Amino acid sequence: MPLDADRIRVQHMCDALKEVIVFSKEKTLQDLYSDRQLSLALVKEIEIVGEAASKVSLAFRKQHKNIPWDVIIHTRNRLVHGYFDIDYKIVWQTVQYDVPQLLSQLKKLF
Repeated sequence: MPLDADRIRVQHMCDALKEVIVFSKEKTLQDLYSDRQLSLALVKEIEIVGEAASKVSLAFRKQHKNIPWDVIIHTRNRLVHGYFDIDYKIVWQTVQYDVPQLLSQLKKLF
């Protein structure tokens, strides 16, 4: 896959991560449980991050081993295929801790 295609996928990841940050601003775990639109939006954006990561070339992923590509992709798969029993505490931890860190790491790639 050409570098431009990888760059586009990483940009898609960054865009989705930014949306997660915007959607979750001034929200709490309790909001995640009580606001169906919020929970659906956050889960969807995290799924997009994982789907875009799965489309990044293996060569690019190998060059950037500091990014937890497999974890990101697995998270997407878990959310999509395990939609019936999503643990929103884990989603919230991901939103609060992993999302900002991953966005920072991805911004440094290009």
